[in-house]
Amino acid sequence: MAAVFEYELQVLPDDLDSVGHVNNLVYLRWLLDAAVAHSTAVGWSPDAYRALGRGWVVRSHFIEYLAPAFAGDRLVVRTWVSEMKRVTSGRRYEVFRVGDSSPLIRAETQWAFVIFATHQIARVPPEMVAAFGV
Repeated sequence: MAAVFEYELQVLPDDLDSVGHVNNLVYLRWLLDAAVAHSTAVGWSPDAYRALGRGWVVRSHFIEYLAPAFAGDRLVVRTWVSEMKRVTSGRRYEVFRVGDSSPLIRAETQWAFVIFATHQIARVPPEMVAAFGV
């Protein structure tokens, strides 16, 4: 398994839905924020992708909600690249309360690597594969 990246955050009142727990769209934003932070940490920032003229777009998301989170909770998103193919990649996530071993959600995103100008798929550069350790 590739190295796990941890992204910490605190649940804010604006993150809640009408039921009083974290809104499902907020979880999705956190997953994407964690993916960008991980990519940046291994040398592939949004600016690096823009300079290359290529980058990742989402093909699909799967999220399994296991337990709610509430305002004030400190959370950690654990994420890793689970597979890297010629033009696609899989990324997995688990979200926990800090100090707790039971996940609140499990998720996966499938990504496609594209040329920004044409939206055509492109081969993932070998140095990118190496940076993510897959």
